[in-house]
Amino acid sequence: MNIDKLSESLRKHEGLKLLPYKDTEGFLTIGFGTNLDTGITIQEAYMLLDMRLKRFEKELDIGFPSWRTHNDARQNVIIEMAYNLGIKRLKKFVKMWTALESNDYNHAALEMLNSRWREQVKGRAETLADQMQSGEFQ
Repeated sequence: MNIDKLSESLRKHEGLKLLPYKDTEGFLTIGFGTNLDTGITIQEAYMLLDMRLKRFEKELDIGFPSWRTHNDARQNVIIEMAYNLGIKRLKKFVKMWTALESNDYNHAALEMLNSRWREQVKGRAETLADQMQSGEFQ
């Protein structure tokens, strides 16, 4: 088997779709014809997680370069929020970002809790706000 030629042929024949779609048989599909109705493997789930974390890390470097000035526990909070919300929605936490710019972690944590996001994720928001405030992993 020639994996390079096989990959080239699949890319050509399947086409690339970055958003989920129903294929001709009605199966939920994405990418180069990957059938999502059959699920994914544990390895694929970990690979996707790693790839997305790297993507959000790069997006934060571009949009909020000062996020790296905080300690690891606080950086993890920011990345986890980006993962959960997406960068576009995370940008709307203007008062949290302002507090982070001045290293006011109490205020940043309060702004995290003073949001619709808190109602959506409940205990997760409280755990992450505690981590933001204390600077220690929860």
